[in-house]
Amino acid sequence: MNVNEWLANNTFHHSAFWDIRELVEEKARRNLKISLCIPTLNEENTIGKELVVFRSELVNKYPLLDEIAVIDSGSSDNTCDVARTYGADVYNSADILSGEGFKRGKGENLWKAVYQLKGDIIVYIDADIKNIRPHFATGLIAPLIYRDEIKYVKAFYDRPLAFSQGLRPSGGGRVTEILVRPLFSLFFPELTALIQPLSGEYAVRREVLEAIPFPIGYGVETSHLIDVYHRWGLEAFAQTDLDQRVHRNQETLALGRMAFGILQTFLSRMEKLGMMEKLPEMTHVLRQFQAQEDSFNQAEYTILEEERPPMLSIPAYVERRKWLDGASAD
Repeated sequence: MNVNEWLANNTFHHSAFWDIRELVEEKARRNLKISLCIPTLNEENTIGKELVVFRSELVNKYPLLDEIAVIDSGSSDNTCDVARTYGADVYNSADILSGEGFKRGKGENLWKAVYQLKGDIIVYIDADIKNIRPHFATGLIAPLIYRDEIKYVKAFYDRPLAFSQGLRPSGGGRVTEILVRPLFSLFFPELTALIQPLSGEYAVRREVLEAIPFPIGYGVETSHLIDVYHRWGLEAFAQTDLDQRVHRNQETLALGRMAFGILQTFLSRMEKLGMMEKLPEMTHVLRQFQAQEDSFNQAEYTILEEERPPMLSIPAYVERRKWLDGASAD
């Protein structure tokens, strides 16, 4: 399948899956269970609305989601209390697989969700979305329900930025266009068919999630795309247009730190795949400058993209899956 064929056959609009009742029937016919995971760190302002929307529409009205879980990295605000109030199963990431230790980062939460959640399909959705709708989940889940060959579905959308003064019509996805798309163009040109490769919303089959490593930080989405592409090819992917995603603005310096982590992951993948010689020793300190009046303040950030191994290599996970499969058979 070439890129144009893939774009024609594996790119969807969420409206194609408007009939949620039909989706639920097909899910039941295929005997699938679906979990929603929302990774959080201090998201008390938006987590409540997300949970209300998903629980009312995709649990109570249409039983598409079998569980909704919040995996939290140690919020200091009321994120966990709000999430419990609105009916989510709330887990502290440090308490999951505690024998493996705890590392702070979104990728850590996503990895531990593979252990904790029960679904055959896990849909990940970021917690900072201001215009959340049910189609953020249905648009990603549906291709996996209807087409067996699809394993990983990415969201794409227009990304206006929310400022205190209102919305800027466009401007999101800056790290994608400045860093990731040029890198993919050079080394993995087929992956440039993905319109928003860094989107935080995607649905994935468990058989994929348990077989790939997870960087704990900013590089997790990039590594997923490279690893899934390397193992299953472009045809394993699909992408769905969710129209628009409104989220908070991130400062340029924050995006620089994100790019630093992603680049570490990208270079690591190049080395593992034999696409470059052994990497030289690299520093993991990023120096940034912030203008303030007539001077520049200097700050150094240590960003090390550590990596969690495939969950299938964790004995506790293998035992848990045996237990869950046995309980399901009973």
